[in-house]
Amino acid sequence: MVMGELPYDVDELALAKSHPKEDIQTHTNSLLSNLVLLKTHYPELLKEKEWDDWDILEKACIYNDLGKLNIKFQEKMKPVGRRYNDEIPHGLLSLAFINYKELKNMGYNNEDIKLLFQAVAYHHDRKLPESNADIEKEFAGLSIPFERFAYDKLPKKCIIPREINQRYFQVGRLIYEKEKDQFFRSIKIKGLLNRLDYAASAYIPVENINDFLEEAMDRVMDGWQSANPDVRWNEMQEYMRSNSNKNVIVIAQTGMGKTEAGLLWIGNHKGFFTLPLKSAINAIYDRIIDRIVVDNKEERVGLLHSDTFIRYLEQSKSESGEQDISTYEAKTKQLSLPLTICTLDQLFNFVFRYRGFEQKLVTLSYSKVIIDEVQMYSPELIAYLVLGLHYITRMGGQFAILTATLPEFLENLLKEEGIEFEPHKEFTNDRVRHSLKIVDNSINVEEIMSIRQKYGGKKILVICNTIKTAVSIYHQIKPLDEGQQVHLLHSHFTKTDRATKEKQILKMGHKDSHESCIWIATQIVEASLDIDFDLLFTELSDLNGLFQRMGRCYRDRDLINLPYNCFVFTGGPKRCSGVGLFIDEKIHRLSKEALAGHDGVIDEKQKIEMVKLLYTKEKLPEYYAVIKENIKYVKGFEAGELSKSEAIIKFREIDMISVIPRSVYESHESEISVAINVLRTAMWIKIKQGLLEQKRGVSLSDTLWI
Repeated sequence: MVMGELPYDVDELALAKSHPKEDIQTHTNSLLSNLVLLKTHYPELLKEKEWDDWDILEKACIYNDLGKLNIKFQEKMKPVGRRYNDEIPHGLLSLAFINYKELKNMGYNNEDIKLLFQAVAYHHDRKLPESNADIEKEFAGLSIPFERFAYDKLPKKCIIPREINQRYFQVGRLIYEKEKDQFFRSIKIKGLLNRLDYAASAYIPVENINDFLEEAMDRVMDGWQSANPDVRWNEMQEYMRSNSNKNVIVIAQTGMGKTEAGLLWIGNHKGFFTLPLKSAINAIYDRIIDRIVVDNKEERVGLLHSDTFIRYLEQSKSESGEQDISTYEAKTKQLSLPLTICTLDQLFNFVFRYRGFEQKLVTLSYSKVIIDEVQMYSPELIAYLVLGLHYITRMGGQFAILTATLPEFLENLLKEEGIEFEPHKEFTNDRVRHSLKIVDNSINVEEIMSIRQKYGGKKILVICNTIKTAVSIYHQIKPLDEGQQVHLLHSHFTKTDRATKEKQILKMGHKDSHESCIWIATQIVEASLDIDFDLLFTELSDLNGLFQRMGRCYRDRDLINLPYNCFVFTGGPKRCSGVGLFIDEKIHRLSKEALAGHDGVIDEKQKIEMVKLLYTKEKLPEYYAVIKENIKYVKGFEAGELSKSEAIIKFREIDMISVIPRSVYESHESEISVAINVLRTAMWIKIKQGLLEQKRGVSLSDTLWI
């Protein structure tokens, strides 16, 4: 190509995107429109101390795509585009258009200008050249296309420089955490630039504003009061509503309405509701869209875990098209919806400060985050949770921990990280719901069936620590009781079967259900499922897990004329399954010792006190040390050191491959082949167009490889 020759006609506009075609000016205008939306609803977001960074963010929006004027980029936009191996990322080339001398004349100081340079340069995670010189050699070729580029949002034309002022930018030199205020300012500016850019690329608003939740909660109460005029929010729910501007920790027994309490605390703010298990997340999502936020769910409530799209397909009505589901998923993954129910790893992997983490953390900086059932997290996840809350509160976000049991050392950890919160509050009532019988033996069918025959009960729940034990118990019980509905539930079923089983257990386990059934399950039924069984048989995991499991039995009714309804198998001379694998041996032993002298009724205050006495850093110094070591480990990474895919691997450290059972594959082989071809074609089109990462704000490593 001859120097000065453009890859497009003079009358054509330079493109920012090729599919669909969109010029730089139009795309940038979309960013600016979303910027107005953000500033209108969150005016204090970029104001802190003496700073007001809205103007810096606006300039970052205007400048961020100007590097796309580069001839090599425009060649790539052609119908049959040419790609260059030595192409410099457009964000770096955009630095050529920032007139820092003019900015200084306008009153910007060196720190302000450096923030602008950094946000524009690094707004995408791309392979960097070795030095500034590699960028600067492309500057000369930008002059002619820039002369023909007309955009009324540019403050004034500038002369393309020969060099980048190293005071403001050098390849690989970032704003690090030790720079404190400047570091957190950079997170907000770059994070919001990313969010605005991805929203514009996906053709969705950067935020759907929460203006409905308080009214929805009032409507729920009106419905209850129409049936019973004396109904009111309980003490715990009123506490959450009256302390909605504070970080709070609430310990409340199962069945007290923690979900409603959490929604009252969120009010008309952006909110995230985190839970440890997908089954619990799906159940709460269904409950919210069915009973609370019943209108315009696609604009108001999102579900975020590894099977989001599949779940949306299952939930979609016959009149909804796939495009509607794709848009709904895009809004969910972009964190654009007012209320999102999700797993911890979908939010808190930002603690590794991977390249691009800023858009997630800045979103949480103006959000309210609920952590439910914290007792189910491993030491590693507790470390990430504590560190995440440190960053969120430092940035201006809020949190509420809602749980049936609370390890005391969690509060110690929060305080050590300088996180401010109200002293925890406990809410219980005087109702007697549970009576314990300790069985000093391994869980076995003979004793289960003998006890069941003695005490009766239509609905029986058996919870095992491992899938292997659950399967074994199921196959032994099934032939013994052919007239009974015997069901098995664990995490290794196909997605279709598991979804069906989760619906069944919610239906059969509902407090108003009179069906006779026996369910054998693993810990996936342990938390946040609104089910109410007559008798519980469970292996001992630890005190936290046990008391959660007991919450699935006599969830919201009084124990009358029944000496025991919860039977705990402690393993006897053997260890319960799972101990030493994913259940800490010492915690299991101490839990067993704490239960040894108990026989009969146990109230909620006793449960809270037993947990409080066991889970201390004095009794569990090794466990506590593991958490502290993990916090130290994560802090050891510099911001930008890891990619997002590396951070995801480190966060969970789980090697898992989803497979299709051969019998399922063979019975649906033709359908699967068609689906794979459709997905492969669609994915490769998006990869070629460079749209997959832009549209959803995720990397290719987050998608299904086919």
